[in-house]
Amino acid sequence: MSSDAANSAPGVLAGARRIVVKVGSSLVTNEGRGVDGEAIGNWARQLAALARDGRELVMVSSGAIAEGMKRLGWTVRPKELPELQAAAAVGQMGLVQMYETRLSEQGMHSAQVLLTHADLADRERYLNARSTLLTLLALKVIPVINENDTVVNDEIKFGDNDTLGALVANLVEADALVILTDQRGLYSADPRKDPQARFIDEARAGDPALELMAGGAGSSLGRGGMITKVLAAKRAAGSGASTIIAWGREPDVLLRLARGERIGSALVAGTAKLAARKQWMVDHLQLRGAVVVDDGAAAKLRDEGKSLLPIGVAEVRGEFARGDVIAVRTLAGADVARGLANYSSAEARLIARKASTQIESLLGYANEPEMIHRTNLVLV
Repeated sequence: MSSDAANSAPGVLAGARRIVVKVGSSLVTNEGRGVDGEAIGNWARQLAALARDGRELVMVSSGAIAEGMKRLGWTVRPKELPELQAAAAVGQMGLVQMYETRLSEQGMHSAQVLLTHADLADRERYLNARSTLLTLLALKVIPVINENDTVVNDEIKFGDNDTLGALVANLVEADALVILTDQRGLYSADPRKDPQARFIDEARAGDPALELMAGGAGSSLGRGGMITKVLAAKRAAGSGASTIIAWGREPDVLLRLARGERIGSALVAGTAKLAARKQWMVDHLQLRGAVVVDDGAAAKLRDEGKSLLPIGVAEVRGEFARGDVIAVRTLAGADVARGLANYSSAEARLIARKASTQIESLLGYANEPEMIHRTNLVLV
């Protein structure tokens, strides 16, 4: 199985700078026997090594419910939502403490981030979460993310944080998503039932055939299964991130993947990261509004690839919220670009023609110094 993968083309993780790693419940809790300090320590060692090599890492970890079940003495996963949320609240304590301890032993700072899918569906909260995570990465901190199971049941519906891992990959514009699981990768059929099952070492993320191959309801601890991982890879590919599904107990799995070794199944994104993001903005047909910029600002956008600052905004048209895709137009009415607004239309009218240093005094706060950051802007 592993040999099939190792003989394939160079691994997609070799050139990845920003990587999201997702680990499943059975790996984190040693098949339900409690938080596995040795396993988490092993991943912490690899994460630290990759961070020292200039990579940026985000950890999405399942396991809170399973750890809570162990602490409460439950052997069967409850079905009632309040009991699941109670187990998550109890288990989250031990889970995060172990990550903090093991990463600290490696000289790394860590941060706990609890997200709901609603956080990532709301555009303003999405940008707030994105800003926080990118700031943590810039500070060389490794965020440990989990679904906020104590207040919502999305994790229970979506399955073992696979979808959350993909959403986080989209959120931070990751180059790659690594899903570590208790299986060696994706097969053409269930290898436990079909001896002719073929190992899939590489495929295109989003290929409908993959969804037909993947099946199963997951383990008794988690609620995932290979289908949630295939769908997560499809979602991650939407922002240009390729996905690797691999066995979490594989020795030095992250380090070997980063060296270019092929382990597990690689589901490759069909579109480059930057192209996918810009295409998404270009494809917005119904724009919420627009800002009209002076000739100097237009030239900086077109010729120098600069961000759009409030001082260059001459007029604000329409009504839009922070995070909406808006048009950028010249005084003559020609479209220059599209981008994600860091400020709402009401806020933009207050800070237009003003220096970025005045934003806080004008609004009482400052989200960003730019009206649209260059990474969130595409020329048209």
